[in-house]
Parts: sequence; C-alpha cells; structure tokens
Amino acid sequence: MREKWSSRTTFILAAIGSAVGLGNAWRFPGLASKYGGGAFLFVYLLAMLLIGIPLLMMEIAVARHTHQGAPGSMRALNRKSEAVGWIAVSNGIGISIYYAAVFGWVILMFFMSFKFRGMTGDTEAASSLWADTIKTTGTTSGFTTIAWPVLICLLLAWALCYICIRNGTTTVGKVVKYTVSLPVICLVIMAARGFTMSGAMAGIEKLFIPEWSALSDSNLWIDAIGQVFYSLSTSMAIMFAYGSYLDSKANIAVDAVIIAFSDMIISVLAGVVMFTTMAGVGMLDNMSASGIATAFIIYPQAIVKLSGNGTVNMIFAFIFYFCLITLAIDSLFSIIEGISTALSDKFKLNKKKTTLVICIIEGVLSLIYVTGAGLAVLDIVDYFINSYTLLLTGILEVIVAGWFFKTSKILTQINRNTKFFKMPDWWFIPSIKFFSPVVLSGLFIWNLVNLIRGGGLYGKADGYSMKANILFGWGIIALILLSGLIIKLIVKYKMSDGYKEDTRTWEEFSDD
Repeated sequence: MREKWSSRTTFILAAIGSAVGLGNAWRFPGLASKYGGGAFLFVYLLAMLLIGIPLLMMEIAVARHTHQGAPGSMRALNRKSEAVGWIAVSNGIGISIYYAAVFGWVILMFFMSFKFRGMTGDTEAASSLWADTIKTTGTTSGFTTIAWPVLICLLLAWALCYICIRNGTTTVGKVVKYTVSLPVICLVIMAARGFTMSGAMAGIEKLFIPEWSALSDSNLWIDAIGQVFYSLSTSMAIMFAYGSYLDSKANIAVDAVIIAFSDMIISVLAGVVMFTTMAGVGMLDNMSASGIATAFIIYPQAIVKLSGNGTVNMIFAFIFYFCLITLAIDSLFSIIEGISTALSDKFKLNKKKTTLVICIIEGVLSLIYVTGAGLAVLDIVDYFINSYTLLLTGILEVIVAGWFFKTSKILTQINRNTKFFKMPDWWFIPSIKFFSPVVLSGLFIWNLVNLIRGGGLYGKADGYSMKANILFGWGIIALILLSGLIIKLIVKYKMSDGYKEDTRTWEEFSDD
C-alpha cells in the first residue's frame, strides 16, 4: 500500500516548502533590482501563468494517476521516455549535493551571528566573515584545505535532512507545518523592521514601480522565465514524487495555483525585506543577482549598518539566517524525497533505508564543498545544471506530454475533482504543446550562445580552467544525460536474478 499525504493542507505545505527556497530569498530580489523592479515582476507573473502553472499541474497530475515517481510517470506517457524521468532524478542528485553545502553555510552563519554584535559599522569585517571561515581559494585548487566548522555544519545539514524525511510523508507532514510558516513569520518581522527605516519607501518604489524600458532587455525575459522555472521545483523529480502520494480526490487545478502563487507572494515578501533594508542602510544599489554574494557578503554589510546598537544588529542577523535555514531545509529534503521515491519505486526497495543510503552517499560526495576549492566547484556545477540539464529536462517533459501523449488526458486528471475553477484547455494544451517547448528551447539556445560568446567551454566572466570545466561541468552533464542508460544496465543485470521490471503505461494504471 503506497503512503499518502495525511491531508490536503499537508501536501500543499510540502509543495510550497519545496518551491520556496533560498532562491526566493536572495536571487529573486537581486534580479528584480537588476531589471527595473516592477518590469521584472510583470514578466515573472506572465511566465508563471504561461509556463510555471501548466508545467506544475502536468507533473503533479501524471504522478497522481500513476502513483509513481518521475521515471515511472514519464514511462506511463510513453514507454521510451522513462529516461527523461531519470534525467530529472539525476538533476536532483547534482543539485542536492551542492545545496546541502549552501545549507551548511547558512547554518554556519546562523551560529556566527553573535559576532555581528561587535562589528557595528565595520562593513569590511562583516563582508569577510563568511569567506574567511570557509577558507575558499576562489579557484579549483585547494582540495587539501578543509574548513572544519563548515564540515560540522554540513554534517548537521544532512542529519536534519534525514530526520525530516526518514518516515516519508508522515515526518514530512509534521515538519512542513513549521518550516513553511516560520520563514514567513521571520520575513514579516524583517519587513516590519525594514519599513521603519529611513529611506525604506525608496526601496519599495524601486521594487514595485516598473522601469518599462527594461522590457527591451532580452536578458530580463530570460532571467524572469528562468526564475519561475527553477523556483517551482519542476524538472528535478520533486513534484512527481509529491504528486504520487496524493489521494485520488485531490483538487490539482486549485492546489497547483495555490502553490504557484504562494511561491510568488513569498518571493515578493523577501523582495520587500531586501529592498527596504538595503535602502535603509544606503546600499540599495549594492544588491546582486548572485545569491551567494547577497546572503554571505552584501547582507552582512547591511546588518552591521542597521543601527548603532550591536545587540539589535545581532538579533536581526539571527532572525535572518534562521529564516534562511527554514527555507533551505524543506527544499533539500524534498529533492532527496524525489530521488528516494524514484529508486524505491523502480527497484522495490525499502523507502526508509533507501533514503538513509542516499543521504550517506551524497553526504560523502558533498565533502568536496568543505575544501578550499568548494566554492569554485559549486559555481561550475550550479551553472551547468541550471543552464543546461534542468532546461533540457523541462523541454523533454513537455514534448513527451504534448506530442507523444494525448494531452487532454492529463487535463482531465487535473480537472477531475474541481468545481469552482477548472484549468481551461485553451490555457493548458497550448502551453504544454507549443509555448513551453518553444520558450524553454529558446532559453536553452540562448545559454549556449552565451557559452560560445564567453570564448571557451565556460561562458562566465569568472573563468575557470578547461580541466575544471570538463570534470565538474561537462562531466556532470554527461552523467546526468546517461543516467537512463545506467539504470537500464542495472535493470538488465538484476533481471538475471529474477527481478521483474514494471513496464506499465497510462491505461494500465488505476485512479483509485
């Protein structure tokens, strides 16, 4: 008997917790600052409606019908497309390994927040606090240097992750009640503080009043669409896993809209916090689209300038980094849940043991990020996965659902139990069949163009060695894209021991 969510609210909170992560707290405000505030919000909303919501509904609906993770759900649409699901799972593996490291950094900053008490006005000390502690070399050399405080925090991050999902939906349901509500409470507290600061309204104006001329910048459209795509946790097996635990009576049409707009509202709330705080300390133009720079370098500078009272600044720092902890934890364990669900479904494994093994193996692999080269490796891996394999997975998913399957059947699943709001066919079908494949393909090609313009194998201004890019960039991409073949070889080996593969397609699954 497959486990199920204890209630509709639990599922919605879990999905919101997965969607709302560190990117909402720091990347969203940075992009809004970069691209004319309200103009970015306008394109973001447009992308949410045209791509985000239909894709989110599709993943949840297919998984609810099949009660399978990403690979089984994609196979149900077309026998030959199971590999697409394994690419999604592999995306999750790559992301969760480095996301745990970032989570560890956030935990580290939380523990070190007491140091802000003695740094009032000292922006140089505040900005170097994190970098000095993680002992980064800024290059892919320095693997022998280990930051022991980071190692401890990384192990704590993995322990918290396993504790939260050790019993599947049971423990996840208990945890998300807090990990979704607490960051909202923290953000509201920080927003209230931000509004009391002089100059706060200048920040609000920059966030919400559009600079319409920014719409002519093609990069705005690229980044706004990309933010929606990444933020909703699609194409990394999470929503397939969560959807597979849904009851047959679930109202997917309404729930997906609630999840998507909750994600957007919390992003905007984080934007209010960031813009009012930065404006209040005279650093409104210092915001960066780089989440790492914003959270660990720029924002600490703002914290020490909040007031002349070190204790007040310290308390604000504790609240800020505690907020980031609660945002990070459910995003991490949701990715692990997607991986664990896919593997336990495929090979009929014990779910709890599978989750533990995944956390241990990924925990060992993530140790590379506690070395001096960790930040550089993370930069490369993050760039390649987010710019290429995530997008490619989304493209393949909508092509399979839109062109190799009858899309109207998915829409029927979406609207099964809804009365007051039904997803219109004129909205869903054109999005899955035409708009999403075209736009995501355009975004993918744009990234390739930028790569070529960069003058090498890595199209970023920072620049890393060709060896590092091949190993941590193209090497990761190769493993992700070949994951379906790797699983196929494992299946072939296990079949010699009597293993029987599940090959069911859509019509062979029951909605009960």
